[in-house]
Amino acid sequence: MNQVHIQQIECLLVLSDELHFGRTAERLGLSQSRVSQLITALERHVGVRLVDRTSRRVALSRFGAQFVDEVRPAYESLSTVIGRARERAGSGTLSRLSIGFHGSVYEEITEAFRRLRADHEVTMALSEIPLGSPFSGVLDGRIDAAVVELPVDEPALTTGYRFPPQDRLLAVAASHPLAAAGRVPVETLAALDLVHPVGDAPDYWMTARVPRTTPEGTPIRSTAGITTVQEGLALVASGAHSMLVCRPLADRAVRGDVRYVPVEGLEESSQLALIWRTDRTTPQLITLARLLREEFTSAGSEKSLPPEVQERIDGT
Repeated sequence: MNQVHIQQIECLLVLSDELHFGRTAERLGLSQSRVSQLITALERHVGVRLVDRTSRRVALSRFGAQFVDEVRPAYESLSTVIGRARERAGSGTLSRLSIGFHGSVYEEITEAFRRLRADHEVTMALSEIPLGSPFSGVLDGRIDAAVVELPVDEPALTTGYRFPPQDRLLAVAASHPLAAAGRVPVETLAALDLVHPVGDAPDYWMTARVPRTTPEGTPIRSTAGITTVQEGLALVASGAHSMLVCRPLADRAVRGDVRYVPVEGLEESSQLALIWRTDRTTPQLITLARLLREEFTSAGSEKSLPPEVQERIDGT
């Protein structure tokens, strides 16, 4: 197959319409000798004569007619795909977005994805990214965007939408003494062993996930690393470790062996964000940011878009 060139296929298809080497050459902008060379090369690769040539007429052979009937739909389909790709390249649009996420995506997010597909004909490819590597997939170009926890202080990245802030809870085993507590003072964290993400995230992001000290300066112990939320919950359920999680995760990751307890005095809340590479901003990503804002606004949790993203939306 790799020996057959598209130009050979195209030449045969035009010749099957014209049945004349001169008119075929004119339509393709080639010389008659070049048309003859292309047909001969195709016949050599296929292994059979496709065109019967005489001094008076040109006609497809029986094999040639069958081959044309079979290859034309594939050629037209390929031409359509290439044409659409060129149009998208010219307008900077994508028909498919690859989005990374941590843990889970909740209903407002999936509804925005559904609307992007239904109203804008953009499909989504979703993949869970390592918990401790929130930025590398986007920066490397392996995914178009990601839903990750703030803070994001990377010059090459755009924060397209900031989700509403959420409380942070402490996940402990159901058998843990704190499991029955109504609230846990933040200084209690110093008596626990919190799990921490493992990956290539910058230090400021890691520290936001698991503080190094309590507000009073007491060190917080963290001896176990995790790459997924489910790993963390499994360690929590074992009773040896605890984990800080956001409320949406606690609402959706209900387990009989894990309890979620509010932390009193924890300075930082949890907040997700949609991020993408600034130099790869597309209308589809801008539209996704707008749809997310609309979904959370209708859910009663309005959050404004960054000014630079809002300007792009206003300009479309």
